Amino acid sequence: MTEVAVVILNYNGRNFLHQFLPSVIAYSSTAKIIVADNGSTDDSLSLLEKGFPQIEIIKIGSNLGYCGGYNYALKRVEAEYYVLLNSDVEVTDGWIDPIQTLFKRDSTIAAAQPKILSYHQKDTFEYAGAGGGYIDSLGYPFCRGRIFDRLEKDQGQYNDTRSVFWATGACLFIRSNIFHSAGGLDEDFFAHMEEIDLCWRLNRAGHRVYYVGSSTVYHVGAGTLPKSNPHKTYLNFTNGFSLLVKHLPANKFFWKLPLRIILDLIAALTFLFQGSPADFGAVIRAILNSLRMFPYNLSKRKKLTSQIPGYHVSNQYKGLLVADYYLLGKKTFEDLSEFSNPR
Repeated sequence: MTEVAVVILNYNGRNFLHQFLPSVIAYSSTAKIIVADNGSTDDSLSLLEKGFPQIEIIKIGSNLGYCGGYNYALKRVEAEYYVLLNSDVEVTDGWIDPIQTLFKRDSTIAAAQPKILSYHQKDTFEYAGAGGGYIDSLGYPFCRGRIFDRLEKDQGQYNDTRSVFWATGACLFIRSNIFHSAGGLDEDFFAHMEEIDLCWRLNRAGHRVYYVGSSTVYHVGAGTLPKSNPHKTYLNFTNGFSLLVKHLPANKFFWKLPLRIILDLIAALTFLFQGSPADFGAVIRAILNSLRMFPYNLSKRKKLTSQIPGYHVSNQYKGLLVADYYLLGKKTFEDLSEFSNPR
């Protein structure tokens, strides 16, 4: 069995493959490199077959989204460790070794991510993952180096190795056996926040998720959907609510869900006042869909609770990020002092 398989999910990403595959090939000599093509309609496959014959290709045939595409592909990949790598990522020399070593040293670590910096501003953390992911008490995700849309400069402040709540799907290292035993990615998410759901399940099952600052990659970001795309806004809000329905502990379930809806409505109005009616509409549609899908997600919650009884997680921020950021002026991770202890 191959020890490390780098699996790149591609959908009409011919230009990204042409630009970034050379760095993956150059700096991943110990790994098998695979491109899983999600039914691309551009000439991605032709580029791979002619320009990168050493790359293994898995042809999915249709666009199953991030979750469905990876679930399909990884059933066909035999390796001890998977690396789910976005096509718009430039890797660096030695990017695999520190995380591979960490996995070998500590069997309780199920998943990990490197430092994620911006490809276009290489001294700045990138939105999707930055210095490791966390989540607040109402399910709002944030990172070391990125709170909401505020990004920090990389000044070595997050060069450590430490446990986090979630690892980015842009460059996710995960043990293959745990990926499959956890049920893979929830395909109802399609794309966005699916890695947080997976890592939440890992946390609840007693596994640990890590950030390794000695490994660095550069992420273009918004390679699948632009940041301002209303569909991305919709997915983020509807998937965020689904996360809470699936994972909130029972003693907080019935009061936190209505509060989250109120805050999402405030976010919708903010979009409207900022001149983004399409994003306003996306949030409203997300709220309505969340209410419509509530019974279905409640059934998923019950199934998950039966599979993983109890509720034991660490690295979850006990505070309310919206209040801390907008009312108390806490703009960086280091301003947020209180994190929950393992319970």
